[in-house]
Amino acid sequence: MDIAEKTGRVFTERGLTLAVAESCTGGLLGGMITSVPGSSAWFAGGVVAYSNSVKVNLLGVETDLIMEHGAVSKEVAIAMAEGVVRATGADVGVGVTGVAGPDGSEEKPPGTVYLGVETPLGTGWKLLDLDGSRKDVRDAAVRSALEFLLDTLEAG
Repeated sequence: MDIAEKTGRVFTERGLTLAVAESCTGGLLGGMITSVPGSSAWFAGGVVAYSNSVKVNLLGVETDLIMEHGAVSKEVAIAMAEGVVRATGADVGVGVTGVAGPDGSEEKPPGTVYLGVETPLGTGWKLLDLDGSRKDVRDAAVRSALEFLLDTLEAG
């Protein structure tokens, strides 16, 4: 059973729904989730919030938060997760924001990815330091997001 199928099983067993807000993964997370047969029973949907204006206008991320911490930050990842829960009415939200590469900065090099999770029990976040090509970083971020989500639910 792959990670997306395991996610579906956990959400089905717990009677929860999921929504995702993606930046650097550009829809890959939602694509992996919807590859699971029956995912429509537990997956509400997702927002590809690649630009800051979409983060602000669709997800309700505060402009000041982006200005203070940057779009690639734990604060924005959490705000994205919270925003997609508000926008969709899902029980759980995941936010993914990062630098897929090849460009980055000294402070936030390629492979820097923040995950945010919003659950009925509260929020969580994780910083990833991923290696490889742009494709490698995006693929690893998707897998890591689902793993972190499941770990967070199991801890709660």
